[in-house]
Amino acid sequence: METREIIRAIRKLPVSKRMLIVEKTLKTIRESETRKRMGKAAETLFEDYKNDKELTPFTQLDYEGFYETK
Repeated sequence: METREIIRAIRKLPVSKRMLIVEKTLKTIRESETRKRMGKAAETLFEDYKNDKELTPFTQLDYEGFYETK
């Protein structure tokens, strides 16, 4: 299905369905952009974390149980 066909099909839907399509589309775009930014940030910081042991002292606790105190 081409873009024009999709738009024609969407125009035939009730407004509530059209709004749902817009919302879902925007959500997927946001999620995709967030994943790209997070990946780029991870790549940018990878060497720092790999070479600077002062940045990772708490990773020793990653696999220990966590208990909240009140």
